[in-house]
Order: sequence, then structure tokens, then C-alpha cells
Amino acid sequence: MKKIKPIRIIIYIFLIAMAIIYLAPLLWVLMVSFKDSNHEVMTAPFSLPQSPSFDNFTFAWTAGKLGVATLNSFIVCAVALIFSMVIGSMAAFGIARLRWKLSKLSLTYFLLGMMIPVHCLLIPLFTRFTRMGLSNTLTGIIIPYVTFSLPITIYIMVGFFEGMPNELIESACIDGATIYQIFAKVCLPLGKTGLFVTGLMTFVGNWNELLLAMVFISDDFKKTLPVSLSKFVGPYNTNYTQMFAAIIIAIIPTVVVYCAFSNQIVDGLTAGAVKG
Repeated sequence: MKKIKPIRIIIYIFLIAMAIIYLAPLLWVLMVSFKDSNHEVMTAPFSLPQSPSFDNFTFAWTAGKLGVATLNSFIVCAVALIFSMVIGSMAAFGIARLRWKLSKLSLTYFLLGMMIPVHCLLIPLFTRFTRMGLSNTLTGIIIPYVTFSLPITIYIMVGFFEGMPNELIESACIDGATIYQIFAKVCLPLGKTGLFVTGLMTFVGNWNELLLAMVFISDDFKKTLPVSLSKFVGPYNTNYTQMFAAIIIAIIPTVVVYCAFSNQIVDGLTAGAVKG
């Protein structure tokens, strides 16, 4: 019988402890969302619901307008994801595979965008979008979402494109492929793992974004999910069961995305680490 090394046992114990630390709050929020009232939460916060009910989820979806907010978040995140991945991958291909003098400087310029906090741009963006008629519109938050997603997308995709063998590009050129065909039919399929990683980071980041959406959107029927969640917290009273039910509804899409693409995410991060 093969003996298990002590260091491996320690690693397993550490990983199990970390899994419990991360999953315990999520399971507690799920349990509280099925309770009837705040009184049950305060008197027995860690006990199972006495009479589990889906009324909190129904209230959050209808009265809390989470249905409309979820649709708005899907529209905003989907459009921003498509634009950021298309523009970012094209820019990364131009920087990584095309030979021109300002390629490194261009990459540095894009990476500077990662150093600019969004708080510094709230006032100028708000005044400019107001003059352009983009305030209180979904377009007004899609544009900043795409802009702030581009630096990390370009940075990751440049690493993937630079790690591709030059022989593939040369073979495509010999066969008469244009630069657009090389990008679409050779480099982009080989870099799909990087697209999965950047796409997930963009989607989750935009899905959870609160500040821009809260500042730029004032119409209740145009608010995104994080802004609608903030309405469940009152200045004098908060219904925790309804709020936790709304939180569960809000995190379901991100959990589903992580579970569906977990293998691609691990492969992408591993490949990026090896190429770096």
C-alpha cells in the first residue's frame, strides 16, 4: 500500500479548510433566504428554517424588480463582453504578431488604463455623457465597461498570441492567407483558452459593478442587478431574508458560468503562466 506523504496530507487539510471557509457563508446566506422573518434570523441565525418558503424569492423577483434588473445586466454584460473581446483580441494580435515600431509603446499605453481608478473619471464621464445624451441609458454604462475591460483583455491575449509558433503564421502566409484570415482562422482558434479567461473576468467584473451603474442610471427600469440589490437595504430597517434571497438570485449566473467553464479557466491560467 502506497503511503501518503505528510506534506500531501497538510495540503489536503489546508484545501479542505479553505473550501469550508469560502462555502460556509454562501450556504448560510442560502439557508437564511428560506426563513420567514427577521425574528427567526435574529433568534436562531444558524438553525435550519422552521418552515422553508420560496416567498422571499418571489418578492425579490417581482416587488424588488430583479427580473428587469437581471435582463438589463445581461444586456449590458453581453454587449460589453462582445465588444471588449473583439476589440481586445484584434489589438492584442496587432501588438503581438505584427512588426511595427510602436507595438511595445502601444501595449504600455493600454496597460496604463489598469492604473487609472474609475473614481477619478466619474465626474468627467458624467458631464460628457450628459451633454451627449447618454446619461440614464444602458449605452452610457456599456461604453465605460468596454473601456475598462480592454487593458486586461489585451494584456492576457498578447501573451497567448506571442506564445504561438511562428511556423503556423509562416505556413498560412505561404498558402496565400491574408492578415485577416490568419487572425480569424489561425490565431483566434488557438487563443480560445485566453478568450475564455478574459471573457469570464470581463463578465463577472461587469456583472458585479455598482458604482458606474448607480451614478449613471436613475430610471428604475434601466437599473442593473447590483443597483437593485442596494434597494433592499433600508436606512432604518432591513429585511434580511428578502435581501439574502435577492443575493442568491444575483449570484446564480456567475456560479453557473464558473461551473460550466471551470476547466477552460484552469487551462487558460496554466497556459498563460507557462508562456509568461
